[in-house]
Amino acid sequence: MHPLAADLRLPTNALDYTILILYFAVVLGVGFAARRSVKTSLDFFLSGRSLPAWVTGLAFVAANLGALEILGMAANGAQYGVYTVHWYWVGAIPAMVFLGLVMMPFYYGSKVRSVPEFLLHRYGPSSHLLSSIIFSVASVLIAGVNLYAMAIVVEALLGWPQWVAIVVAGLFVLAYITLGGLSSAIYNEVLQFFVILAALIPLTVVGLKRVGGFSGLKDSLEASHGPNFTSAWGGTGIGSDNPLGANWLTIVLGLGFCLSFGYWTTNFAEVQRALSAKNLSAAQRTPLIAAFPKMFIPLIVVVPGLIALVVEPKIGSAKSDLQYNDAIPLLMSDLLPNGVLGLAVTGLLAAFMAGMAANVSSFNTVFTNDIWRAYIVKDRADEYYLLTGRVVTAIGVLAGMGTAFIASSFSNIMNYLQTLFSFFNVPLFCVFIIGMFWRRATAPAGFWGLLSGTVAAMINYFWLYKDGVISIPSDQGANFVSAIVAFVVGGVVMVAITPFTKPKPEQTLAGLVYGTTAPGLAEPAAPGDEAWYRRPALLGWGAIVLAALCYIPFSL
Repeated sequence: MHPLAADLRLPTNALDYTILILYFAVVLGVGFAARRSVKTSLDFFLSGRSLPAWVTGLAFVAANLGALEILGMAANGAQYGVYTVHWYWVGAIPAMVFLGLVMMPFYYGSKVRSVPEFLLHRYGPSSHLLSSIIFSVASVLIAGVNLYAMAIVVEALLGWPQWVAIVVAGLFVLAYITLGGLSSAIYNEVLQFFVILAALIPLTVVGLKRVGGFSGLKDSLEASHGPNFTSAWGGTGIGSDNPLGANWLTIVLGLGFCLSFGYWTTNFAEVQRALSAKNLSAAQRTPLIAAFPKMFIPLIVVVPGLIALVVEPKIGSAKSDLQYNDAIPLLMSDLLPNGVLGLAVTGLLAAFMAGMAANVSSFNTVFTNDIWRAYIVKDRADEYYLLTGRVVTAIGVLAGMGTAFIASSFSNIMNYLQTLFSFFNVPLFCVFIIGMFWRRATAPAGFWGLLSGTVAAMINYFWLYKDGVISIPSDQGANFVSAIVAFVVGGVVMVAITPFTKPKPEQTLAGLVYGTTAPGLAEPAAPGDEAWYRRPALLGWGAIVLAALCYIPFSL
């Protein structure tokens, strides 16, 4: 049993459970409704490429608003302070804009069904198979994080045993994805986005009132942790000490470039939402629309982590049983009345299910299309692959249940997730970006760049950092360094191998390399496409400027 079960148990009543039951009923209802639209494997895996931009945009941000965001970023706020806002304004928005403006034309124009499939066209089967295996493993591990995080919260707050929580949530995710495929996942993610906001906004408002507003929160944290704890850039000079254990260079390069671009531009759990859009313009606007709510998420996720540190100053220390992961559950048990409690618990479950559904729906697509269909059972009828996708969905959920407890050794699950991203996403981004802008890059270079970058990141983390060969102040600082190492090593290996290997014929690179256009990519402008909110470039630059302005009140 979770050690906090007695301390954090919520006084839930029939009203709270009624709200929870209603939510689960709606989730299944969406699955049954979406089932009618699933006729082919394209419908199941990519919603038939038919969804409007506002739906895919909200699903894009909701797919990330799982355990990674809510428990992980609140834990980061409690452990590292205001530095956590870097994960949003430099660690997400620029990469989301880059995905929308630069990379989506390649993804959508080439008509690929997954991110690894793009590597098949650009480099060949070796890189394709390696990236498919790496992504499948990472997806199952991250799905397990969502399940584990949900299990410890539900056990602590409601008293359910961990295995019950894991099985119940896993089976609901399995049911609605198996029924309605990606459409079911996406429409539920839109619903979950609003449920999560309805849960976290009251928690933040009541919490701020408890600690005396933003000024009281800042004064309390500065008194206990120093002025740098409440400043985004304070103490980040090279050679300076700060709670994050990173300087401005590793923040900008490690988080802002390598980890951020690696995650947002190559993580198929996100890109899949944009690929389901009805046309290229909608696909480009998907991450750009998502960027606007994304930049304000710190107010309802990071701020509660800071509040929890004021309410319980010993959280995460050896003197307390409370882990940083318990910041949100602590505030819920302390601050919320019945009814709102039920909504908050429902919001947490919605977040965990959204995160798990995003990873499971992307896993079933990659495994079915990029491993099973491509290398194991080829050239079968479409109905066969539709059935395979449903079976693989069940396998993914069961595997996620099995990996859920790997996350239990990390008191801050964000540390664990960022470690996975530095291993898997950063080398993939390196291979993508070099192949996308350098025509000469060859298939062997892509394969060895991907493999060497992954291995280099693991060596840096498990040997150089964990064994104390080099001194890095924190796990997150080590993750930033691992990301830089992965990108540099992968890039150097690609550049070194390319001159000695044969490039692909020029005519096969259309739509895969910058400066070329995929056949049939150009779209006639639809009526109304001239409106400002339909212009990807305007949306993208607006998001960049607004994200930069967000730093001002946190840097004074």
